[in-house]
Amino acid sequence: MAHSPQPALQVREQPYGWVMVAVTFLLSVLTFGGLPAVAVFLKPLALEFGWTRGEASLGYTAIAVSAAVAGLGYGVLADRFGTRAIIVVAAVGMGAAYLLQSGQSTLTEYYLSHILFGATGLAVVSGPLLIGIGYWFGRHKGLAIGIVACGGGVGQALMPVVNHWFIEADGWRDALFDLGLIYLALGIPLALMVRDSPIRLAARAAGSDASGALTQSQTGLPAHEVIAWLSVAVFLCCTCMAVLIVHLVPLMTDRGVDSATAVQILSALMLAGAAGRLVGGTIADTLGVLPTYFAMSVGQTAVIYWFVAVDSMFLIWLLAILFGLFFAGVMVSFITCCREFIPPRIGARGMAVVGLLGWGGMGFGSFIGGAGYDWAGNYRLAFALAVSAGIANLIVLALFAGRIRRRGGMKLWLPRRVAA
Repeated sequence: MAHSPQPALQVREQPYGWVMVAVTFLLSVLTFGGLPAVAVFLKPLALEFGWTRGEASLGYTAIAVSAAVAGLGYGVLADRFGTRAIIVVAAVGMGAAYLLQSGQSTLTEYYLSHILFGATGLAVVSGPLLIGIGYWFGRHKGLAIGIVACGGGVGQALMPVVNHWFIEADGWRDALFDLGLIYLALGIPLALMVRDSPIRLAARAAGSDASGALTQSQTGLPAHEVIAWLSVAVFLCCTCMAVLIVHLVPLMTDRGVDSATAVQILSALMLAGAAGRLVGGTIADTLGVLPTYFAMSVGQTAVIYWFVAVDSMFLIWLLAILFGLFFAGVMVSFITCCREFIPPRIGARGMAVVGLLGWGGMGFGSFIGGAGYDWAGNYRLAFALAVSAGIANLIVLALFAGRIRRRGGMKLWLPRRVAA
């Protein structure tokens, strides 16, 4: 039996919500800034230890899969007990992961350190903490999530340059050790400032007695069905984006571009992504979250293959900026979809399930990028597979929208006004 759509949550925005935006922004810089490390360290490690690119790129897969699996447990804990304690675990785990990587000499150690990073920092910040920000806000939820997600873009733009500078100055081992100390010194104080929103506190206090907007989706569909649709869509869009994010630097250096310029192109992409998160969040507040997700996915899918089809460096820089805008818009859109469509009572768990598929897609995209290169000797096959995943994502989103319309759920194009 279908669930009837619920009225929009009435959220009274409080000043500490913006403090949480600032804290989560900085934690996102640290957490998501660790993802491009795989791309920057990939060639130095492969050359030193004789690993293939497929083997080295599995480090990214290890981060993604561990974040996805651990996120399920963190989602349950956050829904029941709150987020502060698990955020402290995240901060310590990220710093420890870098310190362990500085002493690695085997693929097993390489994978284990990446698993630790994903299972602590990334699992928490990309799941319970991000979805929690949305529940501090009503009318400005898209903007707030966009600002927080922007931290991930800033981190992904800044940290490749920092990593490259550390490698050039002291070698990759000392670079990883220094990063570990930086993460511990910055992450722990920020984690101690984390609080849950009043709506999340109310949902947790009500427990099994919670009802109405706290437990039912505005889409008119059962919550588990909403989570399933979003999970499949996110797996596919993340598969598409991961091929480029992980393999852009190797792709450029294979073409004779020096490593510093290749890293700068990746940083430009991520910096554009920081702006894309703000743009995507603002558009979602204006036009609706699902149409924004679809539009940004169209852009991402349309742009990605051109990276292997053009030779002009001017066009490569332009494509990097465009892709950064679109892929970041995709990210903030699906997070806002989770905030809008998943009831607060199971918000962290729902986001964890979607995140499980999202990180699975990132890991799968990273792997098919490396494996496609190893099989074909170039990146054309891998990027063609990325386009296929992007098209499949668009089909899923269109079917999801049709399902909401048939069940008489919320309006998709014009979001309801939510009390501030």
